[in-house]
Amino acid sequence: MDIKEYFARISYRGSHTKPDLATMSDIFLHHIQAVPFENLSIHCGESIELNLEATYNKIVRKKRGGWCMENNYLLSWVLKTLGYDVTLLGAKVYVPELDTYPEEMDHLLLQVELDGKSYIVDGGFGMAYQLWQPMELISGTDQPQTPGVFRFQEESGTWYLEKVKRKQLVLNPSTSTSQNAENEVCRRIYLFTLQPRDIEEFRGCNAHLQTAPDSLFVTKSICSLQTADGIRALVGWKLTEMKYNYRDNMDLVEIRILADEEIEKTLKEKFNVTLDKKLVPVNTSRLSLF
Repeated sequence: MDIKEYFARISYRGSHTKPDLATMSDIFLHHIQAVPFENLSIHCGESIELNLEATYNKIVRKKRGGWCMENNYLLSWVLKTLGYDVTLLGAKVYVPELDTYPEEMDHLLLQVELDGKSYIVDGGFGMAYQLWQPMELISGTDQPQTPGVFRFQEESGTWYLEKVKRKQLVLNPSTSTSQNAENEVCRRIYLFTLQPRDIEEFRGCNAHLQTAPDSLFVTKSICSLQTADGIRALVGWKLTEMKYNYRDNMDLVEIRILADEEIEKTLKEKFNVTLDKKLVPVNTSRLSLF
């Protein structure tokens, strides 16, 4: 594992001699715009290993992406290598269909202590709820970013992350999301505590999310990548491209349904992903990811 090889993978050419906020933010943005959030292994008959060297090989050498336990585990190694004070945290992702959070944690994120302040670094959420910058861990303060306004709310030691949503201009509304999702003003994303976690605590979650019949990652094949001005995502056969703040407080959304024979080419051209095994797309869950 070589930090310079990782930098080449994310096309990062900036300084990394001083572990400050500017450097961390720059590396983070390069990461999310180069490394997709994806679960394609599950739909190619491959298992997702919770192993740092396997993750490094997959993301850096094979130019694949990964889900939270891959992206953020790799980012923790990157930041620690550069001298940052990094702690693993566990979160529970909000399920809008059920208006609840799961009983067990199902998301890995990072806490970084820097110059007397605490930041949340999460490069493994993907879709339209992916942070573009580290967020300072303060409650009740709007933190505007390119994707929208994010904020934390803290209640009795539990922290909640939410995003204020913009309106959407959908070019072909017949293929759009549900009306409920479009009418949302604010989306809760996940809750977490500041209890430090060990990677071993995520082994059960890593296995469960790959195999449980009702797991979002089993019911949807997902590949999403942040772009210079928005996001593109392939969920099943549906390719969505979103441009953030196309007009004042409005995102531009374009949706296209792909044919089977277009999938492989689209993954290569839009996401720079080449798979070893054949992908079997799936999209049976009604949950809106936008």
